[in-house]
Amino acid sequence: MRRVLRDNGLTLALLAMFMFSFVGQAIAGRLVHNRDARQHGEPQVSFVEYLGTPAFLEATAENWESEFLQMGVFVLLTAFLFQRGSAESNDPDEHSVDEGLSEADLKDAPWPVRRGGIALGLYSHSLSIVFMTLFAVSFVLHAVGGAGEFNQELLAHGDPPVSTLRYVGTSQFWFESLQNWQSEFLSIAAMVFFTIFLRERGSPESKQVHAPHSQTGA
Repeated sequence: MRRVLRDNGLTLALLAMFMFSFVGQAIAGRLVHNRDARQHGEPQVSFVEYLGTPAFLEATAENWESEFLQMGVFVLLTAFLFQRGSAESNDPDEHSVDEGLSEADLKDAPWPVRRGGIALGLYSHSLSIVFMTLFAVSFVLHAVGGAGEFNQELLAHGDPPVSTLRYVGTSQFWFESLQNWQSEFLSIAAMVFFTIFLRERGSPESKQVHAPHSQTGA
């Protein structure tokens, strides 16, 4: 068990932090939702009921959408764009893809690599495919949840509801999306740039402490 915890500590720690934040968001979100409901003379909801509201779906999916977009775009861009000196970039002078593998190299390779063909083609881009798929799913959930919440506000003011597709064309939807996207792109740009000059001993996201600023990669 100790070895399992050691070998998977990073994932387990991040998942624990995610669950803590996720539950905290749900608890605080319900309190805010019920406060607004009281102010408008509407019925309050239980914790379980709140988890099924458009407000909770919109708030959750809106954030997931930007995170998966950030990671998917970063994975794609780092495949062909460079930042000399950054630990997050391939070396522009030595960049190459893994081609011409020998039988010895293929012995312990994942099944799609040994299979070749379409399987290899998909596996070669599986990381970006998964991230962009998760982004697409989160985008749709954000649209559905946002439309539901938007329509509740419209009905409260005596206005007719709109379809999810029409909601996607509103400034409200794009304000919610773009305010998160810009912060994600800024944070990853800061990571790329600061790893040129700054260090964190022991982290694979940093170059070695003694490495010159001009050295690209870890």
